[in-house]
Amino acid sequence: MNGLFITIEGPDGAGKTSILTELFPLLKKVAKAKIIQTREPGGIPIAEKIRALILDPENDRMDERTEALLYAAARRQHLVEKVLPALAQGKIVLCDRFVDSSLAYQGAGRKIGVCAIAQLNEFATEGTAPDFTLYLDVDSDTGLRRIAENRQEQIDRLDSEGLEFHQRVRHAYLKLAEENPGRIYKIDARKSFEEVLQTSYRAIVEQYPQFFEN
Repeated sequence: MNGLFITIEGPDGAGKTSILTELFPLLKKVAKAKIIQTREPGGIPIAEKIRALILDPENDRMDERTEALLYAAARRQHLVEKVLPALAQGKIVLCDRFVDSSLAYQGAGRKIGVCAIAQLNEFATEGTAPDFTLYLDVDSDTGLRRIAENRQEQIDRLDSEGLEFHQRVRHAYLKLAEENPGRIYKIDARKSFEEVLQTSYRAIVEQYPQFFEN
């Protein structure tokens, strides 16, 4: 891979997608290579259809392993159709979620097991991993409160899970960050939006001067 693969992770309510929306144009101004923004699950038509199926609140009978397999399937198609070709062309890929999300949500949240989910995604991605990951950390109480206040019309099947589920997800993320200090950069997402945005921006630009003007 000649490009740069950056992912943004965080539990529900961390503000991840909002930060990415503002971060992308800032990075685009200083990028030395073409930069694209995408998301998981989704990013391409097939994966977006799988996303709708997974997150639909009406699919409340979906088995945990079915959910994990669908995420892996969406990830595989997104990877081969969009991410890997972009990286091969030397582009910078900024992606909302990747394998870490599955490890946290299905591995820990659904109690399938982090190792089992890691093996599934190793098959799906053939070992592809991000170069750098921003992890926006927020406690579960704050995250759920933000969801209740700001996303009443957009609450999906995972948002509606209880506090213990979201606590398991967060703890898994924290463990991943602890185990991968060279890749995962932890940011306190309880701070103001502008502080989180600027910290995210500086973390990427300073880490990769070969890709960004500083």
